[in-house]
Amino acid sequence: MSKPRNPLVGWQVDRSSIRNVGVGLQRPECILAEADGTLWAADPRGVMRIAADGTQTLIRQQGQQQASGERELTAESLILGGSLPNGIAFDRDGNIIIANFGNDSIELMTRVGDSRRLYDSIDGQPLGKANFVLTDSKGRIWFTVTTRLQPWTRSINEKTADGYVGLIDEKGIRIVADGFVGTNEIRLDAKEEWLYVVESNARRISRLRVADDGSCHGREIFGPSNLGGIPDGFAFDAFGNLWITLIMAERLVALTPEGDLLTLLDDGNPEAIDNFDQHFYGGSMTPEIMATCKGTLAPWMASLTFGGPDLQTVYLGSLMGDTLPSFRAPVAGLPMSHWWAR
Repeated sequence: MSKPRNPLVGWQVDRSSIRNVGVGLQRPECILAEADGTLWAADPRGVMRIAADGTQTLIRQQGQQQASGERELTAESLILGGSLPNGIAFDRDGNIIIANFGNDSIELMTRVGDSRRLYDSIDGQPLGKANFVLTDSKGRIWFTVTTRLQPWTRSINEKTADGYVGLIDEKGIRIVADGFVGTNEIRLDAKEEWLYVVESNARRISRLRVADDGSCHGREIFGPSNLGGIPDGFAFDAFGNLWITLIMAERLVALTPEGDLLTLLDDGNPEAIDNFDQHFYGGSMTPEIMATCKGTLAPWMASLTFGGPDLQTVYLGSLMGDTLPSFRAPVAGLPMSHWWAR
């Protein structure tokens, strides 16, 4: 029996087919999609709810010190400014778990905005730069911390391997894997046997086997040791391809199950990227240099989410955009990535 043809081989996003969803968004870094077409996008002021008919409702976090919604959104403010809900995930009750990159904490917010801080420390030490959250079929919360350096931007130039993955369950909070170079998004495979980890400042994807108790072992690099850009967000499709955004390079790529790297969308400026790479490897990166790398579709392309009734609509999140570019994919997203929303 012949192996099914990979639907991504030879396919690229048709730019003329891209449609924008949402207006006036602020730093829509992470996106959640529900089966009825509702989208939820992270926002410095809380979370923006976008209904299927396009109606927008800003759910402000109540009871938390928030960043001003009136501030100018510059490259520096988006990197270093106040409260910054970054990664978001549904818990089993439909609440939203938030990795707050600005105040270094894991938070819980109801759908009407009532918020409380779950954790801001671990093992008696400050949590560090909480980047992303993920819930699994057991109701556990997985989260990443990019670095504990202050200011955190030092980790970009120093390539510090102090990032980690943590787990919150009935036993409390604990670190299950550490020593990552700029920990960013994480995903579980369909059977929740492997945990995939973005190491942004090492430009690679790592993965670890997951035991029933949540412990992780057998760490290995998945795919190329250097993806040719800084990975930020990623998601599996139903065929087993891993879609990855390369922030600053402004590219959407995919790793096939065989480890081949495919370019699906390129919105980068080669001259700006070359300059960026020189400073990245030279340890002299600044927000101003990063700002020159903005693409036109999803400036500082940071994440992607499969949504729609058939999970074949892709939404791109970004750090500098004010809308969500979307397009149809030739394959559905992995259903498990939408466990609670489905």
